[in-house]
Amino acid sequence: MDTTTPAQTPAPSATGEDKTVAIISYITLIGFIIAIVMHNGKKTKLGAFHLRQMLGLVLTGVALGGCGFILAFIPYIGRLAGIAIEVADLALLVLWIMGLISAINGQIKPLPVVGPLYQKWFGTAFD
Repeated sequence: MDTTTPAQTPAPSATGEDKTVAIISYITLIGFIIAIVMHNGKKTKLGAFHLRQMLGLVLTGVALGGCGFILAFIPYIGRLAGIAIEVADLALLVLWIMGLISAINGQIKPLPVVGPLYQKWFGTAFD
């Protein structure tokens, strides 16, 4: 009787085409649109996942920009809000880099904090 644990098989790596949609989705807004068109031609789990992550990042950035614009007209509060929004924008940049690295590696790995929310909110998008 063999008491050793069986060797685990590595997870299947994503094909080049799967990774292309995932990577392009993170490269500018035009790249995001191109990735959507490419994904509609051949839907993949990896592509859909990263499209949802990037959609969340884009919408979060737009919401932050809108809040910053509105709050900029309020004395004192606008300046404090501007600083907070700059910090949030820096956090979005870090999340964008993490998502891009995950796409390059072919991983389905949600972004910290907001990634699971994006998957929940946009769960049926791009399927």
